[in-house]
Amino acid sequence: MLLLFACLLRPALAQTMTAPNAYPPPTARSRTNNSGPYASQGLQTSGKAKPTSLKPLSRVAIGVGVSPLGIGFLAATNINRYLNLRATGNFLNFSVNNINTNGFNVNAKLNLASAGASLDYYPFHNWLRLSPGVLFYNQNQANAVFTAAAGTSFTLNNYTYYSASGSNAVQGIGTFGLGNGSVAPTITAGIGNLFPSSGRHWTFPFELGVAFIKAPTITMNLKGEVCDSNGQNCVNVATDPTVQSNLAAQVSKYQSDMQPLHTYPIVSFGVAYNFRIRR
Repeated sequence: MLLLFACLLRPALAQTMTAPNAYPPPTARSRTNNSGPYASQGLQTSGKAKPTSLKPLSRVAIGVGVSPLGIGFLAATNINRYLNLRATGNFLNFSVNNINTNGFNVNAKLNLASAGASLDYYPFHNWLRLSPGVLFYNQNQANAVFTAAAGTSFTLNNYTYYSASGSNAVQGIGTFGLGNGSVAPTITAGIGNLFPSSGRHWTFPFELGVAFIKAPTITMNLKGEVCDSNGQNCVNVATDPTVQSNLAAQVSKYQSDMQPLHTYPIVSFGVAYNFRIRR
């Protein structure tokens, strides 16, 4: 046993015997320019303190921005040096009138409303971030009113119809849904940390990405009567099978045109201010 114990200690003993003196000579200690009761222990009493990293959930950022989702508001907090947690809300309402398409006069209103959350990951602890997230509330949609003035023509699925005169002129309503309330995952890449290592309060975040929303939907319902070019042989658009078939085909074309919005673009920029909430 003694022989085994000696063998185990041998490397450490060899390092101890060959190691230089662990205590500097008095002249080396005198060059530290220390004074006071700690000087004999070789402790430094001057110089800048090493900065410490932020404690989790110790700071909050609030901000505003703009994107294809509308006017956005954000609130965020820090988790660690690589991660921030961010919540967002977006809204925008505006109307567009007197648009002419396929012979219809269209008055439309766009209503954007969504809310989501993202985890901002800074892989290199600098300005570049990757942000997986989710839109857990999505009510982005547009509503429209269609009218075809009496005696004017319009087309459905490349077939030409003539709106009846008087109160029987063709009119209708349509809706365009972007997600229809379903949850949508998001992924973005951005520039700017809401909690800069420099400690400054103001930041100007920018990001690019997409939201994978449910396929856009379009509905269109018409009422009134259509006639031939002489205003004769009128039929009810709501019940005539030929008109309804062409209307369904036209809606299908519209929906196909909007299919790329299934991958909804996100391009946002804004301004944010951060502050400490605890030490």
